[in-house]
Amino acid sequence: MTILSSLRRASRSAPLASKLLLLGTLRMRKCFILYTFDICSGGSLVAYSDSNKKEEEQKQKKKKVVVLGTGWAGISFLKDLDISSYDVQVVSPQNYFAFTPLLPSVTCGTVEARSIVESVRNITKKKNGEIELWEADCVKIDPANNKVHCQPVFKDDPEASQEFSLEYDYLIIAVGAQVNTFGTPGVLENCHFLKEVEDAQRIRRGVIDCFEKAVLPGLTEEQRRTKLHFVIVGGGPTGVEFAAELHDFIEEDITKIYPSVRPSEEAEEARASDLHKYILGSAINVQRFDERISSFAEQKFLRDGIDVLMGMRVMSVSDKDISVKIKSSGEVVSLPHGLILWSTGVGTRPVISDLMEQVGQGGRRALATNEWLQVKGCENVYAVGDCASIAQRKIMGDIANIFKAADVDNSGTLTEEELQDVVEDINVRYPQVELYLKSKHVRSIKDLLTDSEGNPKKEVDIKAFESALSGVDSQMKSLPATAQVAAQQGSYLAKCFNKMEHCKEHPEGPKRFRTGGHHQFRPFQYKHFGQFAPLGGDQAAAELPGDWVSAGRSTQWLWYSVYASKQVSWRTRALVVSDWTRRYIFGRDSSRI
Repeated sequence: MTILSSLRRASRSAPLASKLLLLGTLRMRKCFILYTFDICSGGSLVAYSDSNKKEEEQKQKKKKVVVLGTGWAGISFLKDLDISSYDVQVVSPQNYFAFTPLLPSVTCGTVEARSIVESVRNITKKKNGEIELWEADCVKIDPANNKVHCQPVFKDDPEASQEFSLEYDYLIIAVGAQVNTFGTPGVLENCHFLKEVEDAQRIRRGVIDCFEKAVLPGLTEEQRRTKLHFVIVGGGPTGVEFAAELHDFIEEDITKIYPSVRPSEEAEEARASDLHKYILGSAINVQRFDERISSFAEQKFLRDGIDVLMGMRVMSVSDKDISVKIKSSGEVVSLPHGLILWSTGVGTRPVISDLMEQVGQGGRRALATNEWLQVKGCENVYAVGDCASIAQRKIMGDIANIFKAADVDNSGTLTEEELQDVVEDINVRYPQVELYLKSKHVRSIKDLLTDSEGNPKKEVDIKAFESALSGVDSQMKSLPATAQVAAQQGSYLAKCFNKMEHCKEHPEGPKRFRTGGHHQFRPFQYKHFGQFAPLGGDQAAAELPGDWVSAGRSTQWLWYSVYASKQVSWRTRALVVSDWTRRYIFGRDSSRI
């Protein structure tokens, strides 16, 4: 009471601003009443300093997580991560996330570029904590010292382009991949790519330029045809979708506004050549498109006047033509072009190649990780998305350890009960087992362990156990470099980080067959939700879970629904839907901006 009485007397003699400041101090920081007794403003300053000090101490206690990249994997990780438990820092050359499956639509104005991008800061601002973002390229990763070295993207500003380094406790590498040119001469100088939003905008301007050049006076017929000849190298989803978008753009919009390109001449003058051995099929390694979809796509392209040239290899590219070698005859021919899209797969970024050399993975096409997305050779470094590849463990390499762990009574045989105790752990630890069981049309490993009459064996020795599982590793396949895989990996890794402390004491993973105990987490397991291939003319093809195949106009509307629902925000969802509606009503914009 004496202290409060003294404070009352001090407040009566203090100015109004001091009284308010004193009351705020009493309410928020009662422990500082003794310090604010004589000088209210000074007390307030002391309280503020101590508050910041406590926040700094709490921040220092948090583990530092550095995320490289804001693509599908990086954004999925950031969206699902509980950042209240970590000090999160993000390094990316872009401060936005782009919905890359719609990039082909951007190239022809079906969808505007800003409709498919969302600021990373907008995506993360609702998180329970703060995420620091730096617009820079990671130029070197130093796993020995837990550092990354970064170069800001503002090269034209000396003050804002100074290299800096960041320390980390955990590093998440999600930098994606770059275009793979296979060392073909002239590709970098004369071809367009479709990996970023800027690429789509350049292609859009390039397409319009081709038509603007073709209508200039003084051009011969042959020169005009060359300007209107578009070549797409690569028969994967990106190449096929761009070919479909380009055909619709020409058919529905361009021929109406360029008088020199008559509707009757369009199929001859504005052709799209697809140079690849297969349409769609050979571009996907694991979840390949069904042959029925490939056949449907090829037939539709032929009806649309798109030349599909198979069995050809690109030898070189110049500013006027592209040289290809016919594999069947060995003949080299040249095709003129007005614009070339190069879409033949992905390659390794220099920073990843340098890291692979440091950790003993030199010569690989992607960073090798284990089933928990942890980079091999680095305990606190994880890699997700196109820059990494999971090196699955072979079950035959562990078959003896699995049998020993299951043989509890050391009898040299496994009973039905002993086998049942490890079946689930085997299925979780080795994802290829599930694929093998599906290929054999059986439900469980026990169904493989039968006698000559098809009856389940009551006891199994190691030779029979090994023989039953000998074909499992043949189902090991690499995951495709798709947005679907990257998003699932980022989300999985975030969930692991959220329960890291809990799982240290209560591991949830399968048994460690070699060393005993359990793994901390369940390994990553990809779940395929299907794949779409828009083919133009309001038609699409789709491969859906359960071996369902669909094609036609109804599938195109399903594609609209799915892609609208997958947008990262309501803003982009509304913009994309409005762009589709605008295209139906007014057509595509052909302005060169």
